[in-house]
Amino acid sequence: MNISELRRANELIDLFCNMAEIPSPSLKEEKVIEWICNYCEKNNLPCEQDDYRNIYISIPATDTAKEPILLSAHMDVVGDESPVEIYLDGDLIKAKGRTLGADDKAGVANALYFAKELVKRTDIKHGGLELHFTRDEENGMSGIKNTDFSKINSKYVLVLDSDALGQCLVAGASYVKVDLKINAPKGGHSGNDIGDKTRENAAKLIADLVSDMPQGVFYSENGQVVTSCNIGGITAGDLNITNVINTDAQATYSIRSSNKAKENELIQTMQETVDAFNEKYEGIATATIVFTEKMPMFEKNQDEYMPILFEAVARKVGLEPEISSFHAGAETHIYANRQNAKGETFSPYLIGLATVCNMHSANEYVDYKTMIKGQELLQALFEAYNK
Repeated sequence: MNISELRRANELIDLFCNMAEIPSPSLKEEKVIEWICNYCEKNNLPCEQDDYRNIYISIPATDTAKEPILLSAHMDVVGDESPVEIYLDGDLIKAKGRTLGADDKAGVANALYFAKELVKRTDIKHGGLELHFTRDEENGMSGIKNTDFSKINSKYVLVLDSDALGQCLVAGASYVKVDLKINAPKGGHSGNDIGDKTRENAAKLIADLVSDMPQGVFYSENGQVVTSCNIGGITAGDLNITNVINTDAQATYSIRSSNKAKENELIQTMQETVDAFNEKYEGIATATIVFTEKMPMFEKNQDEYMPILFEAVARKVGLEPEISSFHAGAETHIYANRQNAKGETFSPYLIGLATVCNMHSANEYVDYKTMIKGQELLQALFEAYNK
């Protein structure tokens, strides 16, 4: 079977391929936005955009005693605006010489196809289905950050952006950027002033300070990393100049954590290390450390309803579920810290409806059979949610 035969045989796969063939790098999603809106018009899906051109689709409830649920995915991909030529390699859909964009058009396709089928069904009473497709997730999450949450009524959010079929990820790590700087103001000449004990070289001092800082896993639980600290880089002086006692140096770190208490403990440890340095080198050098939250954490909440439901449904359709956390960021993190139109804090989960490998690379691919199985999982989950 080739890709054309597969597309003719399966409407979901054809839907995915249609969108994947439209290049949509971050902040250049206009063509795929237009395509989705046209698809909605043809299939009687109520669709609107906000001022940022995020998409909202809402299918009214057929039973107002039940609650709606939101499916969320992002329309942008890592890659450029070059043509996307799709081909089939066994069970794998790939793109020639570039990213495929299955991250996250596999999620968009599964959500759109499910919504199209739902509006035709008369056999299920449900509390409504909402879809939200965002821009610029890969670059800076500006789409979800500019979302009009007053347009969303659902409490439970399924973010269809995990990379493995059967995953339900219930917590995700924050990202705190750490800027560490040292100033040793006297400086001087490495020959004339090297013996002056009131002068220290900032390059040496940053190396000493970094060696005292935490690095790697700070806290883990049940074999999973919860809180970590990683140095990004160190800069000081000029590699071509060796006769200067350097006055300035800096290092950067990233902190990731899905537990606020442990994140605070790590920050305190790093601050105390800097304080001890400043006490030791008082009058000679000064270190400063600044912590900047780039992404809030997605902490596991106490509501176990959705993970329990997901686990049961996954097993019912023949999948082994993975209920766990992940040590990275996603749009779940923004939802977890926002409220819907009713003033309820969202309960988001990162859900895997397809197995996507080598994301963000020219070797990216999606196993099309997992996408089809993911649609089965989504349908069964929605029906169980509305029982």
